[in-house]
Amino acid sequence: MNKNEGSAHIISRVAKDNQGEITAYELETGEIVSKEQAVLLVKQGSIGGVSVSTSKKGEEFLRSLPDQNKANNLDSLPVIDDNDIY
Repeated sequence: MNKNEGSAHIISRVAKDNQGEITAYELETGEIVSKEQAVLLVKQGSIGGVSVSTSKKGEEFLRSLPDQNKANNLDSLPVIDDNDIY
C-alpha cells in the first residue's frame, strides 16, 4: 500500500446483489460506500487490506490481499442487511 496504510480504513461488511456480486462495502466507521467509491478510495490509499483488479469485462473491483486467513476475504465478510443501506 502507500503512506496511508497505517491509518487506512478497513472493510467490515459487504452488500451483495441477487447473483452474489458485491455491490457496496461498509467501512469500520459504519460508512457505506459503493463499489466505484471503494475502488477510488483504495487507489488513494484510504482503504487497506485489498487491491484493485480488473474483470474480463473491463470493470474494476476489489480483491482481498492474499494471505492464509480466509476469514478476511471479502466474500467471507458479513453481509449488510438491505435495511441498513436504504
